[in-house]
Amino acid sequence: MNKFAIACVAAATLVSGAHAATTTMSAAPSDSVTITDYYKQDVYNPQQSKIGSVDDVLMDKSGKVTALVVGVGGFLGAGEKDVIVPFTSVKNEKKNDKWYLTLDESKDSLKSAPGFEYNKTTTAWEPEKKK
Repeated sequence: MNKFAIACVAAATLVSGAHAATTTMSAAPSDSVTITDYYKQDVYNPQQSKIGSVDDVLMDKSGKVTALVVGVGGFLGAGEKDVIVPFTSVKNEKKNDKWYLTLDESKDSLKSAPGFEYNKTTTAWEPEKKK
């Protein structure tokens, strides 16, 4: 019986060890970026005037980033409006050795775009309710 128990523990160790090896990577994918390259970063127009900041990053079920939630307007977060822009419309631009997120929109056009609010119950961004 003791040999059977030892064999079970050894088999479990081998199976769990083999599983762990297949769920990790030895290097980061060469074309990857981190979420911190976007999340909580300021967004600028092409003239490098700040138009907002990224409040959330939206992904589809496969993990592909599809959109960014950008907070515009307000002062120190008060009166801010959240709008959603396609991820493909935000560009990374480098000037004077600093990277910027840019969006080919004006602050006014974003302020007039439909607003969204985060619903903690459904954990989803929903159209802003008229007040």
